[in-house]
Amino acid sequence: QVQLVESGGGLVQAGGSLRLSCAASGRTFTSYSMGWFRQAPGKEREFVTAISWSGGSTIYADSVKGRFTISRDSAKNTVYLQINSLKPEDTAVYYCAASLDWGHALRREYVYWGQGTQVTVSS
Repeated sequence: QVQLVESGGGLVQAGGSLRLSCAASGRTFTSYSMGWFRQAPGKEREFVTAISWSGGSTIYADSVKGRFTISRDSAKNTVYLQINSLKPEDTAVYYCAASLDWGHALRREYVYWGQGTQVTVSS
């Protein structure tokens, strides 16, 4: 069992930055690849980015490439999402999730989910 708790969301002006954190419980953190998804009001939850067990590989949705950076600190059981050059369309609830596999952008491949953290970008 893995519990995930996101933090770091908030209200920010367009062009600003945020760093989201996802703290994981349990001693098997390195057994999971980790991903971030987001869900805007009235829209489906969409894949944003993922990082492999070791942190050596990452994948990004095209819409966030160059602005978002995922990283993980296994000593702290934490995954981070650095978001730069925020746009109003980035407004969403951001969720972190854990997968036993790697390289997936599909929600069904992720077995554990956090409760989400709200990011609101004003224009």
